Amino acid sequence: LVRMRFLQLLSRKPGNLERLFQVPSCPKQLPFISLATSACLYSKKKKVSSYEQVDQEKYKNLVSSVTSYKTSAQTPETIFEEDNLLYGPPIKHRAQAKAETRTPKNWIPLINPHKRTPLLSSDSNLPMKIPLRKSKLPSVTHILQQTLSPQQAFYLERWRQRMILKLGEDGFAEYTKNLFLQGDLFHAALESIFLSEEMAAEEQRDVAVSGFLASVQHVLEDIGEVKALESAVQHETLQYLGLVDCVAKYRGQLCVIDWKTSEKPKPSLENTFDNPLQVAAYIGALNHDANYDFQVRCGLIVVAYRDGSPAHPHFLAPELCSHYWNKWLLRLEEFMDRN
Repeated sequence: LVRMRFLQLLSRKPGNLERLFQVPSCPKQLPFISLATSACLYSKKKKVSSYEQVDQEKYKNLVSSVTSYKTSAQTPETIFEEDNLLYGPPIKHRAQAKAETRTPKNWIPLINPHKRTPLLSSDSNLPMKIPLRKSKLPSVTHILQQTLSPQQAFYLERWRQRMILKLGEDGFAEYTKNLFLQGDLFHAALESIFLSEEMAAEEQRDVAVSGFLASVQHVLEDIGEVKALESAVQHETLQYLGLVDCVAKYRGQLCVIDWKTSEKPKPSLENTFDNPLQVAAYIGALNHDANYDFQVRCGLIVVAYRDGSPAHPHFLAPELCSHYWNKWLLRLEEFMDRN
């Protein structure tokens, strides 16, 4: 208090502070006036910063444990604890959950409530085979191709560019042509097996499909009562069509069966990409097609392999078919909006 009073008295007379802060060693004295001294004297008591109240030692250790490269790798639990200490608990983002629960605007049930199926179905030896005629209606395959997600389109285009780089334009065109031909031969061989056991041995001699047929042998043992083969279906309300590979019982459940060939193993349903949507679309079309006096609630995707390794059958129960039916309706709406 004595020193503060002394400085206040000096500041009242001009030149007093100037003489006080002169440097004796300099021949030519320069005035040095500190405005901050006078300001501090007349200001209120300095407010203590909140940073000064932080436990400096604790903060230093925390930063060191997070940022120092010399420390050992931390477990995720430790990182989450430190993150909660610094920033508090995270706020969960629910946008994805809303996207998953999106429902179609024009929802139509998978099962046709107006179709009356006979109590005793005819046990004909010949499955139904309705040819696919030319029509202005879009096909299931075309709709799915036109509504690929940006991520699916990216990976598909990257695969195409990689194959062109490896095989060349002409080589890639020949490769895709052989893939379609291989699929046609495989479906024809399966059709001949279901229609006539005598023709099966002759078809199996074809080297192009012998491996695929060997691959699906264990699946064929569980299939019976074939009702349709390579038969066209049309949804009379939603106005789209498709060609069903097979409708038969698999382990006692009537299914729409889709046969696929693959060079790579596809052990899980997620590996089949949009195939479940395709099967659900066929089931819905068949159930709303007046040409069929029965309805289907289940699906089956069978992935066969050229080397003869056991095929992967992916069974779609009624609940799973309904799930993919809703996804298909959304893709169909997207296609209709674009066109």
